[in-house]
Amino acid sequence: MRPTGWRRSTHMLLALAVLVLVTVVVAVTAVLAIGSDSDAQAAKPQPPPATAKPAVVPVSESAPTPTNAGLAAALAPALADPNLGNLAGRVTDAITGDRLWEQRAGVPMQPASTNKMLTAAAALLTLDRDARLTTTVVAGDQKRDPGLVVLQGGGDPTLSAAPRGTDTWYRDAARISELADQVRRSGIEPTAVAVDTSAYTGPEMAFGWDALDIPGGDIAPMVPIMLDGGRTQPVSEESRRSPTPAADAGRALATALRIDPATVTVLPGPYRGGRQIAAVQSPPLMERLRVMMNLSDNVVAEAIGREVAAQLGRPQSFEEAAKAVLGQLREVGIDTTGARLFDSSGLSVDDRLTALTLDEVMTAAVGEDHPELRPLVDLLPIAGGSGTLSNRYLDTATGREAAGWLRAKTGSLTATNSLAGIVTDARGRVLTFALMSNDAGPSGRTALDALAATLRACGCGS
Repeated sequence: MRPTGWRRSTHMLLALAVLVLVTVVVAVTAVLAIGSDSDAQAAKPQPPPATAKPAVVPVSESAPTPTNAGLAAALAPALADPNLGNLAGRVTDAITGDRLWEQRAGVPMQPASTNKMLTAAAALLTLDRDARLTTTVVAGDQKRDPGLVVLQGGGDPTLSAAPRGTDTWYRDAARISELADQVRRSGIEPTAVAVDTSAYTGPEMAFGWDALDIPGGDIAPMVPIMLDGGRTQPVSEESRRSPTPAADAGRALATALRIDPATVTVLPGPYRGGRQIAAVQSPPLMERLRVMMNLSDNVVAEAIGREVAAQLGRPQSFEEAAKAVLGQLREVGIDTTGARLFDSSGLSVDDRLTALTLDEVMTAAVGEDHPELRPLVDLLPIAGGSGTLSNRYLDTATGREAAGWLRAKTGSLTATNSLAGIVTDARGRVLTFALMSNDAGPSGRTALDALAATLRACGCGS
C-alpha cells in the first residue's frame, strides 16, 4: 500500500530530493627510488598529481527499475543469515512508488531509533525550519519573593553552562552566562534562584525506558530545561547523563550570579507573576534536527516531539508528543497501522512500527506531493561518511561499494537493528527501503548492513 495521490508524476523534482554525492579520487602512490637506481627512476615520466572531482549528480528517471524477481534473488543470500533474527522489510522504487520487495512489512516491530524519522517528518510538516526555543528568567514578585529569579524552561536541551569561547556539544547553543549578564543588567539584585519546569507535563521517563540509560549516557529525565542535553561532560560522546538536569541548570545560573548553588529549588508548579528579565534562544530547528538524525540524539528527539505537540495545542508529554507525530503523518496519507509509540526517540523497548510506515515516510520525503519533507533526505547519515554510519560499510567489498550511495537512519537496541533510507542501485535507480531486525544474533548489525548494501550492488533485472 502507499498513500493515495503519490507518484502520479515522475518529473525530476526527485533529483532535487535524491542528490547523490559522488567523489572520484584518483589515488597515486609515489615510488621512492633508492640506491643506484635513483637517477633512472627520476628520469622516468611521473604520474599526474592526485585529483578529486566531487559532484552532485541528479539521478536519471530513465534508469531501469529492478524487477521483483531479480531483487528477491539478489537479496536471498543475505536474507539467509540467521543473525538477522526476525526480519521485516520493504523496498520501493523512489520514482514510481511501486513496491519491489517486502517481507512481513505490515508486522509491528521494535524500531529503535528509526522512530526518529517519524519525529523529524512530523517536525518538518508542523514547524518552521527556523523555529527556536526560548529559555527565560523572570524576576520574583518583589513583595512576596524579593531577590528571587526564576529560570523558566522552554524545552531547549542545548543550553550550556560552558564559558564563552568554549566548545559545547551543540553548535550555536545559548549560554547560561548570557542569561546571567541580562539579569545583572536588569537592575535586579538576585539573592535566590528557582527553576520552573512546568512547560512539560507527565512523567520524566517514558514507559519502556531503563533508568540505567541515564548513567549509560543514552537519555536524561525529560524536563524543559537542562544543560548540554543533560550531559555531565559537555563535549564527551561517552558522557553520563544527569539524573537532575533541571536542578543542574538552576545551580549553574546561581553560580554565574554568585549565589550559593545549594539553595536552588525546583518549583512544584508554574511560577505566577514577575516580569521577564532575560531570554536566550536555541539553535534553529534544522540544526537541532541535524543533530537528532546524524548523531541519533534521544534527548533532542524527545524535545522536538514535544515541540510538535505544543504547536498543535497539545500538552508537552511523552503520550501527547507521540500522538501528535503519528497524527501529522496520517494527515499526509502515511499508513500508521500497527504503530504504538511511547516516546519520540525509539528508546522505549515497547515502541512498535511497521516497515511499511517507515518506508512510506521515506517515499514521501523523495516525492513531489510534500516538498516540505524533502530535507529529511539530507538529514540522513551517509554510509561510510557521516553520523552513525560513518564507521560502517567500510569493512567488506560489498559494503564499500555502497558507501556514499546509501543514506539511512540507524536504530540499535539489545538484539534489535534497523535501517531506513534511500540507496542508488548499480544502474542508477533510486530505491527507498526500511529494514527491521528483532531478536537478532551477535552479528545482527553487520548482517543488516550486508542486506542493505546488496541493494546498491544489485542491478536486479530479470
